Amino acid sequence: MSDTPQKFGAVAMIGATNAGKSTLTNAMVGEKIAITSHKVQTTRFQIRGILTKDNAQIVLVDTPGFFKPRRKFDRAMIGAAWQALDDVEIVAFLIDASKPFDERKHSAYLEKIINATDVENRILILNKVDEAPKKRLLEIAGKINQACAFDQTFMVSALNGSGVDDIVDYCAKKIPDGEWVYEEDDLTTLPNKLLAAEITREKIYDRLHQELPYKIAVETEEYKPSDNGVGLAISQIVILENKKHKSIVLGKQGQTLKSIGSQARAELIQIFECPIHLNLYVQHRENWMDKDEAFDVFES
Repeated sequence: MSDTPQKFGAVAMIGATNAGKSTLTNAMVGEKIAITSHKVQTTRFQIRGILTKDNAQIVLVDTPGFFKPRRKFDRAMIGAAWQALDDVEIVAFLIDASKPFDERKHSAYLEKIINATDVENRILILNKVDEAPKKRLLEIAGKINQACAFDQTFMVSALNGSGVDDIVDYCAKKIPDGEWVYEEDDLTTLPNKLLAAEITREKIYDRLHQELPYKIAVETEEYKPSDNGVGLAISQIVILENKKHKSIVLGKQGQTLKSIGSQARAELIQIFECPIHLNLYVQHRENWMDKDEAFDVFES
């Protein structure tokens, strides 16, 4: 048994929508534990990934992206993001470096980070650097560090893994000594029932990115061993606020929903490493995101 003391700590991933927080979380964990999409506001609640390397165990808190909230559900999403700054050792602020940096848009975020954290506990991560000229990267890093000093700045491509190990090494050294909370092979605290719903929601976005707004949800109604004792039987409801979208999700003779189910099932088989029997249903619920039941995910 090693005499090296164990280390334990948490890192909050924060930033605007589509900055690549979920992709980076997955890359650092080494497995997919958070869904990704080109759709804005894909992540709706805190998702915790667990990275164990050598003597260090790091909890990565993936958060909803910052955007201008318009309704109760939106405000809850933003609240979940800022709440992640509590009880973490490191705050990682992600920027999409492939886009021009908007100082005015980010000023409020940086001000909150300054008020909620100390310099030595925050890092800046410029993501998608493979899609940006070097001059722009240096300009962005300079402007942000001038407005809000960071302990260290990293330049990465979460999608191809470039620079990710540098962040892992930094976090492993930075977190304090402490006993591990999770088993060495644990990857996430997300319940399997909720993870299954997230995978299906991702496949809906992949298939219907242009046709549907983000106001769609998936609820796992049943998650249990199959009747024949082999694998899992999962039943899910696709919840729509707009009744007109039902025909889009179903497709002609139900073919679109069937295709979505097939893609979700294939990925769930990989994740859970067992046969999956998946049933999907579509349901219209008027103003669902303004009702209390929509906020159950924030309590998970």
